[in-house]
Amino acid sequence: MRTPPPSLPPQRPPADGFPGKRVWQGFAFPLGLGLIAWQLGTWVPVLGAPVIGILLGLLVGQLFGLRPEWKSGLAFCSRKVLQSAIVLLGAGMSLGQVAQIGSDGLPVMIGTLAIAIGGGALLGRMLRVERQMRVLVTYGTAICGASAIATMSAVIGASSSAIAFSITVIVIYNVLGALLFPPLGHLLGLSQEAFGLWAGTAVNDTSSVVAAATVYGAAAASYAVVVKLTRTLAIIPLAVFESWRRYRSASGAEQAARPVWYKLAPPFLGFFLLAAALNSFGAIPPSWQGTIKLMAHFGTTAAMAAVGMTSSFAAIRQAGWRPIALGGILWVLVATSSLLLDMIRTAW
Repeated sequence: MRTPPPSLPPQRPPADGFPGKRVWQGFAFPLGLGLIAWQLGTWVPVLGAPVIGILLGLLVGQLFGLRPEWKSGLAFCSRKVLQSAIVLLGAGMSLGQVAQIGSDGLPVMIGTLAIAIGGGALLGRMLRVERQMRVLVTYGTAICGASAIATMSAVIGASSSAIAFSITVIVIYNVLGALLFPPLGHLLGLSQEAFGLWAGTAVNDTSSVVAAATVYGAAAASYAVVVKLTRTLAIIPLAVFESWRRYRSASGAEQAARPVWYKLAPPFLGFFLLAAALNSFGAIPPSWQGTIKLMAHFGTTAAMAAVGMTSSFAAIRQAGWRPIALGGILWVLVATSSLLLDMIRTAW
């Protein structure tokens, strides 16, 4: 009787974010769509490669669905590749520019943040949106889209359904923002800096901010990224506030689960500032800037294709009209108030 061969030890799955086999399976699709969008963007510069990328991603996602083996690759592309593109944009700036843009746009950012949070609390109750979803949609619109929802969901202990539907609402207006903001900016005659401030304060998620601003122009993209990352920092005090409000009368076990404030800032923000610092001190040769901008632009295009592929019209129908209406009203409110506050700022 033959002795069966010894069984192999179980294989350890790849670490989160590491491009293993499953990651490459899903990554190939947005990469290919990104190349197509890149070429089409040269023919239709009014739309631009990132916007075409998200449209192609939406088309492919709805035609072929989202297979389980693609999820890791699409998540890697829509997050890690996009974050890398943002860091590359930082390599084309100086720390002085970052500080100047952040301080110039601060009044508009604070004003739109207050309007979004106040409007979300009032309108959410008027529309009878469930509290957890109301809080998540409000902070997702006010701060940084899906990243704010992920952070706040952990702070308030949101249910999985509230998280899923809130992210669906944000995705709807992310796509609309990437599509509508560039032509609206040209219609309004906005300068590169004015559009960058508008997109950075009024578009929900970082991915759509980068996509819309990149289509508008290189200067607008750099400006919008700094505004957006400065706006993202608001997640820290607001998450601490929501944590305090939830745990002020909680038991000892729940008190131990309170998030640490300095861990709430996105790690790629530090790498963005590091890249800007390296460029400020001349560590990045000027001859590299063209290649760096090209890589940042293409990375954004591929990431937007992945975002499009993961968007689902079925999920939109399941979310219902109330949270979608809340997200839409807040989105228009923030976009309008951003323009008005910038007009007041420049007039002064």
